[in-house]
Amino acid sequence: MNKKTNILFILTDDQGYWSLGSYGNRDVISPTLDKLAEEGARFENCFCVSPVCSPARASIFTGRIPSQHGVHDWLDEHHKDTVEYLKGQDTFVKVLSENGYRCCLSGKWHLGNSAEIQQGFSEWYVHEKGGGPYYNAPMYKDGVLIEEPKYITDATTDYGIEFLEKYAESDEPFYLSLHYTAPHAPWGPEHHPKELLDLYKDCKFESCPREDYHPWKIRETFEGTEEERLAILRGYFGAITGVDRGVQKVIDKLEELGKLEDTLIIFTSDNGMNMGHHGIFGKGNGTSPLNMFETSVKIPMIVSHKNHIAGGKVFKGLYSHYDIMPTILEYVGIDYKSPIALPGKSFCEVLTGGKENEEKDVVVFDEYGPVRMIRNREWKYIHRYPFGPHELYCLAEDPDEKVNLIDDEKYQYKVREMRMRLEKWFIKYVNPEIDGAREPVFGAGQKGLAGIWGDGNTVYQRYESDLIFTCDNVLKERDKNEKIERVD
Repeated sequence: MNKKTNILFILTDDQGYWSLGSYGNRDVISPTLDKLAEEGARFENCFCVSPVCSPARASIFTGRIPSQHGVHDWLDEHHKDTVEYLKGQDTFVKVLSENGYRCCLSGKWHLGNSAEIQQGFSEWYVHEKGGGPYYNAPMYKDGVLIEEPKYITDATTDYGIEFLEKYAESDEPFYLSLHYTAPHAPWGPEHHPKELLDLYKDCKFESCPREDYHPWKIRETFEGTEEERLAILRGYFGAITGVDRGVQKVIDKLEELGKLEDTLIIFTSDNGMNMGHHGIFGKGNGTSPLNMFETSVKIPMIVSHKNHIAGGKVFKGLYSHYDIMPTILEYVGIDYKSPIALPGKSFCEVLTGGKENEEKDVVVFDEYGPVRMIRNREWKYIHRYPFGPHELYCLAEDPDEKVNLIDDEKYQYKVREMRMRLEKWFIKYVNPEIDGAREPVFGAGQKGLAGIWGDGNTVYQRYESDLIFTCDNVLKERDKNEKIERVD
């Protein structure tokens, strides 16, 4: 591809792979995104790098794992003195900017200091925080903090369209990031247009299981009656349809401007989401200990480029968000040499007609603080530093992760094999100065730089929930059940 290929990157917030029609959901109304998948390529097995907002987003843009970029939890800072967490690190947007692209961000940043334009962007309409009310959202527009009166999904779309119109006659290629805060909470009726909620007034949401609450569920996540449950699901699904409606407007504008055939479109979400799955309403930090459920780490990804990428493709290999940076840069013909070893591999060849690698031995990795995951097509192993609890699932026979085989003697060979591969892989890429395995990440937010970069300061917060995990509590419960006398 030549360097004049434009890029539209659409990123949603807390959207599980299961929540789109093209992925088999029969409750959701998502005609635009379903058509995008039909006319382009859909990735059946794509994974975030960390199942929570900020580290997942940092990994998308840098191509680094959290133990390389230092963002280990969602960032609970939004004032003007906030740390610029990616300062000194390359992002693919910065590289695009250095190669002649005009870059715009509309929506959620959540990577520190939203007040200042950074990382190669020249147009900047950014949420002050990581999310919040869908009306009167605090937004930085070209450095000025405003209260946005519009529904924030529509406002995010409109700013993107203004950018396209503003530079419609420019010879410069563009990069447009549309980062919707949807379908992240809040989901109450006061936060979403009635017209969207009414689309689901009679929906029973059979795609969202009714399961007993998970024993690790933290009390900060939703718990309520069936009526209350249906109400929040209307908000969640209505928010997705709101995004779908916005994406259609942007595609229509690209077509009107004669730019559609010159524009690569990528749609994905920062991380997955459980809306009743596994008995929780949350993502990786919806439980304590932090979880790596498929529904938390698996995300939708659709890639389209009219008349360049063949339509109707469904790729079933394993892919990760850390593959996005090398893919985008190769697709537009930019030769980038990273100063550090990056874990991702470009899947550009697959997009342009090459054969994908569906071998069983292909693996993907995730990390969330001291919790790490290795997954291939048949097995998933989750390791929690320093002492567990650990998990092993045979996905080939147990895709819903109901039976933890970690203590089954028959599978100890698999535990050893998967752990060894996990350890070797992370040793290859981890920066020991900010190693997540040594960071006390609880899922309640990060304030400040990690590890040595933060001079050893305490930067991770705890929820007040009485269900917050400590290894000692787990060991005490185990010893009580097994009648083992403890000496503390």
